[in-house]
Amino acid sequence: MRTRQAVFSSCCRAPLELTVLMPPKNQTASPATLPMTCDPANPFIVQGDRSVLVEVDNPKYAAARDALAPFAELEKSPEHIHTYRISNLSLWNAAAAGFTAAEVLAVLQQYTKFPIPQNLPLDIAETVARYGRVKLQRVDEKSLKLVCADKPLMMELSRQKKLKEYLGEKLDDVSFAVDPAYRGVLKQMLITLGYPAEDLAGYTEGANLPMKLREMCTSGLPFNVRDYQREAGDVFHAGGDVRGGSGVIVLPCGAGKTIVGIVAMCLLQKNTLVLTTSITAVKQWRREIIDKSTLTEDEVKEYTGDTKEIGPVTVATYQILTYRPDKTEDFPHFGLFDKRDWGLIVYDEVHLLPAPVFRVTATIQARRRLGLTATLIREDGREGDVFSLIGPKKYDVPWRELETKGWIASASCTEIRVALPDDANRMAYAVADHRAKYRIASENEAKDDVVEELLARYHDQRVLVIGQYLTQLRRLSDRFEIPIITGSTPSAEREDLYNKFRSGEVRHLVLSKVGNFAIDLPDANVLIQVSGTFGSRQEEAQRLGRILRPKSSGDGDAHFYTLVTRDTRELDFAHHRQMFLTEQGYSYAILDERELVPLKSAAG
Repeated sequence: MRTRQAVFSSCCRAPLELTVLMPPKNQTASPATLPMTCDPANPFIVQGDRSVLVEVDNPKYAAARDALAPFAELEKSPEHIHTYRISNLSLWNAAAAGFTAAEVLAVLQQYTKFPIPQNLPLDIAETVARYGRVKLQRVDEKSLKLVCADKPLMMELSRQKKLKEYLGEKLDDVSFAVDPAYRGVLKQMLITLGYPAEDLAGYTEGANLPMKLREMCTSGLPFNVRDYQREAGDVFHAGGDVRGGSGVIVLPCGAGKTIVGIVAMCLLQKNTLVLTTSITAVKQWRREIIDKSTLTEDEVKEYTGDTKEIGPVTVATYQILTYRPDKTEDFPHFGLFDKRDWGLIVYDEVHLLPAPVFRVTATIQARRRLGLTATLIREDGREGDVFSLIGPKKYDVPWRELETKGWIASASCTEIRVALPDDANRMAYAVADHRAKYRIASENEAKDDVVEELLARYHDQRVLVIGQYLTQLRRLSDRFEIPIITGSTPSAEREDLYNKFRSGEVRHLVLSKVGNFAIDLPDANVLIQVSGTFGSRQEEAQRLGRILRPKSSGDGDAHFYTLVTRDTRELDFAHHRQMFLTEQGYSYAILDERELVPLKSAAG
């Protein structure tokens, strides 16, 4: 299994005359030189504003996209030309994972049609060099220091208003004392100033908790950690070095992020707090930890709205942590972070981390922190806070690579466009305000007939119908006599329906947004998305992930359908959501609702 470092290495094997002079740590970067040779048959057009245009129909597209993804972010994905952006944060994430400016520039040079703009080599080299120019180090058990070998830069930073109030006494020309309580907020300030700190201050050890991975699950099945899961755990742990212990692992839904968390726990063997998105996810985490490690039921506790127990390993929901009876009061359950001497805190689905949890995380930077996610995209734009407070991206693997190796199911993605059914609906849409327009388009009753066609085609397979609006979902549940699970469904009833779906007693389920997060339905292979949260790419990631687990039935194919009302705002948002699929290397078909007639015939 390849890490991103390996992706870079494989992309850069062709001989390239490339010299990039990286700056000494106390100096600015020197100009880099690149050969002027380029190939008109290549897929990249690299532009001076750090955007990269990529030709989708180019034979080199797939390899070029995979090489570009570690240090660039997808911005637009129309049919033929995709636009990527090389941002400061994407470069710093790459630098934190061990990539150099030379490797970044080598990828651009290998796949560019035209000469790389002259401003880019120096710009990229200087930006990459900013990561780690400033370091946080430990002085003793009670004090830290901020260090920068570049004296003028240290002086400049120390005079910044954003930073000045968090610095203690000046120790010498290149360091300032830092109160450990300011460790997190100091890193937040530094990244906004453009100099992300490398945190080498280490961690409190945490209470010991002997544990190891099982060779045989408690269920009686053999347990083997996949190579990429073990590698991700090892990269996070870093052999116990201070350069490990904090960071984010990015793996597709269905790739076993929970197993990575358990591997990290067994490497550290410390009391652990796991934070996740729902009671269902809490139960899943607890079940997996007990099944695949030597920890007992008495050692793994749940802390939720239903059950509040604390043990050596405690699994809690974000909801309980952010609960407060009144907005004027503090969060009563934040005390959980101090209830035990935690050696590790695991943030499941870190892209959904609530803002109040960022606040408390800023104060507990001495604890090791592991973030798990399928995508670093946050709809609130706080990726910088994930970088500074949880840690930089340490490991990821392309979705398509895991699909090729059979670790996740292959998926076909189809958008079906549906018209508003009559002039009355079109008139209601025409006079509605912006938010109401989206809801009218999302709840379009003409979609129900499309759902009927798809359910007929996949009548004997495991189908999830998922959406945003409860009125729409209950209408579908009633019409097709399919069980429905929403946020108000009691936990016991929810678990019962999930178990019946897993066993095959129930083959079709309607899910509200609760279906976005951490539910383990490995045999689900068809998902019909009837509505979504505006243009949320992170939601697209979660929903696609519901059907990507390898199938025990042997049918490895998954089918992801999105129903969209044409000529409405929903279509505009659908384009944004599709960017996630494009990032992961998926192509998607677009069908008109009238093209579904052959599907019904095929089902018969």
